[in-house]
Amino acid sequence: MDYRFPIGKYEPKLYSNELKIERLESIKQLPYLLELAVKDLNQTQLDTPYRDEGWTLTQVVHHVADSHINAYTRFKLGLTEDKPTIKPYQEKQWALLPDNNSVPISVSIDLLKALHIRLYAIVSIIKDTDWEKVVIHPEHNSEMSLWFLLGLCSWHGKHHTAHITSLRERNNW
Repeated sequence: MDYRFPIGKYEPKLYSNELKIERLESIKQLPYLLELAVKDLNQTQLDTPYRDEGWTLTQVVHHVADSHINAYTRFKLGLTEDKPTIKPYQEKQWALLPDNNSVPISVSIDLLKALHIRLYAIVSIIKDTDWEKVVIHPEHNSEMSLWFLLGLCSWHGKHHTAHITSLRERNNW
């Protein structure tokens, strides 16, 4: 098993109403599934990397919050501007900032609960034609549709939750 990608890499799929419903449900449930994934872990366990040279479970939880704040902003930009250029961020450097060690993960989980209420509220009412709206990602020099971003955000939450649950399984926690 590749511990970096316990559920596989993100694979874009064509729009379908069934897939939209599945992805929206994933957005709605992520904060609670992430909270369940870290339930009853002690600080030593939370300070354990999910793989060699990987982030600790604490860093993973904080990263999901950081990433989904950016995703929320990207959706809002994509819905309100014509092909906006999004701002990339240095996720590896963000994960090393001191707040990742000083702020309890419960704060990021609470942040995700509130953020995902807002995220779900906006993405659940996007018209079928608006899924084709795009943002420009300057690092990849490419256009990314809102449909692509929904899939990526849905996958991202499952991906990092699986980092935690697969480590728990391997270590019998």
